[in-house]
Amino acid sequence: MAKFVFRLESLLRARIAEERARQMELAAVERERVMLEDEIRGYQSTITAEREDMRDRLAPGAPVQLINVRLQSNAAFHASALAGQAAIRLAGVYRKVEAARRNLLEAAKKRKAVEKLRENRLDEWKAEQKARDAAAIDEMAVMRASRGESLV
Repeated sequence: MAKFVFRLESLLRARIAEERARQMELAAVERERVMLEDEIRGYQSTITAEREDMRDRLAPGAPVQLINVRLQSNAAFHASALAGQAAIRLAGVYRKVEAARRNLLEAAKKRKAVEKLRENRLDEWKAEQKARDAAAIDEMAVMRASRGESLV
């Protein structure tokens, strides 16, 4: 029996490889996003801890050492500045994530188009094979009938 051969199989493999590459790019950008979000959460917890420590140091009735308060304030300010910088980097990463998603979607569309073409060609090939088989059976029936043989 004949075997179906899709002439654009190499194109399909290339489209699949391109889609995988886009998936890997998206995964790398998502990892970067997660790391930045974790970094920002760390800064936020540091800021919260510094503020609580400052609140304890400035509690009524407790002796106040201004140098410690100043150091505590500077530490909170520094953590806040670092969090702001990380937030700016995160905004850039979000843009990268969206671009990577668009690229992946485009690659998936291209792959699906070739897969659909392959399915259509396979259906056409199957129909041709069925027609050929039917024609062969008809030919055998005609040959038998011309020889006077019974069809049963």
